[in-house]
Amino acid sequence: MSSQTENVPTIALRGGESIPQLGFGVFQVPQDATTEVVLNALQAGYRHIDTAAAYRNEAAVGTAVRDSGLDRSQVYITTKCWNEQQGYEEARRALDKSLGRLETHYVDLYLIHWPAPVQDRYVETWKAFIKAREDGLARTIGVSNFNPPHLRRLLEVTGEVPAVNQIELHPLFQQQGLRAEHEELGILTEAWSPLAQGKALGEPAILEIAERHSRTPGQVVIRWHLQLGNVVIPKSVTPERIVENFDVFGFELDDAEMDAIHALDRGERIGPDPDTFVRP
Repeated sequence: MSSQTENVPTIALRGGESIPQLGFGVFQVPQDATTEVVLNALQAGYRHIDTAAAYRNEAAVGTAVRDSGLDRSQVYITTKCWNEQQGYEEARRALDKSLGRLETHYVDLYLIHWPAPVQDRYVETWKAFIKAREDGLARTIGVSNFNPPHLRRLLEVTGEVPAVNQIELHPLFQQQGLRAEHEELGILTEAWSPLAQGKALGEPAILEIAERHSRTPGQVVIRWHLQLGNVVIPKSVTPERIVENFDVFGFELDDAEMDAIHALDRGERIGPDPDTFVRP
């Protein structure tokens, strides 16, 4: 296993748990490729794997963790409750099914995948999440793609905000207002699509920084996320790129370089709008 594993910072979460700041995502990784891809990631040194019921590859993730030779406690597993599984009883059943596919007794982080406000079921779902944490089925609970009104409503109704909000976040869509809301409420920001599905990698500012550091554009963007304090979960199916994306601890961006990337923000969302999205 990679000796770089020890270089990955962990971030403390509400409730005493912590999360590795650099993880590995498996969105759109085919079921029949997921086990090998995750094994490659674990071999490279990743210890945080992010999946979801909607990705239909939880079982393959679980197989990879078992086949890796690592103890379950050494691998941080995140999964998510899909929109059609929202509701108190439905969410409890959904978690049981995810645990069965992963073949584990608990997940480290369980997220509501989208607020799907037109359904108006995310509050009841959140109540089920709180009970699941109390029962030891999820060590930490959070959400994904929630906007400030959704977060505030959870707090108002249940008295508890999520520990994590996993959101679309990359140099072209930096979500500064939502990140400020997270900071005020004590919510950790986690970035999905951290490279803007590759769209950020051709930006001249990023190419210039990469050349200066003798690094790839992807490494520069991942490093930017880490220095912002985000949890970041890049995805790749290519073994060389998996290793490359993990090799981001031997350099730092200075203030001018961080500012140059900050200037790339143009509000360019790639994924759906959380206020309207329900299903693909």
